[in-house]
Amino acid sequence: MVTASAGKRVVALDFDGVVCDSVGESSLSAFKAAAIQWPEIFQTAAAEAAKPQLVEQMRAVRPVVETGYENVVQIRCLYEGVTVEQMLAGWHDMLPAKMKEWGLQRSELVELFGGVRDSWIADDLAGWLAPNRIYPGVADAVAAAMQQDDVYIVTTKQAHYTEVLLRDMAGISFPSDRIHSTTVSGEPKASVLGRLAAQHADAAGYIFVEDKHSTLEKVTKAPGAEAWQLYLVDWGYNTPAERQAAAADPRITVVDLQHFQQLMGLSS
Repeated sequence: MVTASAGKRVVALDFDGVVCDSVGESSLSAFKAAAIQWPEIFQTAAAEAAKPQLVEQMRAVRPVVETGYENVVQIRCLYEGVTVEQMLAGWHDMLPAKMKEWGLQRSELVELFGGVRDSWIADDLAGWLAPNRIYPGVADAVAAAMQQDDVYIVTTKQAHYTEVLLRDMAGISFPSDRIHSTTVSGEPKASVLGRLAAQHADAAGYIFVEDKHSTLEKVTKAPGAEAWQLYLVDWGYNTPAERQAAAADPRITVVDLQHFQQLMGLSS
């Protein structure tokens, strides 16, 4: 049960692409998971030799990923010759088609991907943390907001990993009950935002910060969306075309780091 604090704003932040650049870790975890799922393909000298190029390609296609498990499917597609351009243009249709072709289940891939990360953390926490980075200037802004507002993380990343990265990379002890992960449930972020608004009915304002234009578009169409101020960061996993589309939408404001810091109350 959350007790609303009148006078405070509710600030909901996406994690990957807003606070943390995790594409290096997620790509390497995807390769590890693929080696378990398809050992005959990925536990080979050829796949190992291709790993650096695959990781680089995974960075390029990161804007179309909604949930972490998709990385496992992506890395096989790329290894088998799907181009970055094809994936950026058609991932929405490609993902279910490849899942069906390869006999994959979402829940099983979520478990596999999470299991790989758990094992990596248990065996080598420093090694798991190393490919991640907190975007410069963001941690201080989040910490400032936490001093004056009710701050939440609303993410498709599993909550445990989010909490570890905030603690060990950003130096922020973030309450675990304020990290809302939609990975297992598949629940839309708009539904989470609706609950937060209901829990904080007397809040001074409602702010949601994302790096995915498609997510913000969905939020604008949800009941109660008009209560939220919606922001798209210009440093996350989005493309110039997506930033341009967001800028043309009167419901969405595109922000750079300085504007974000001001929004969080870090600077005047």
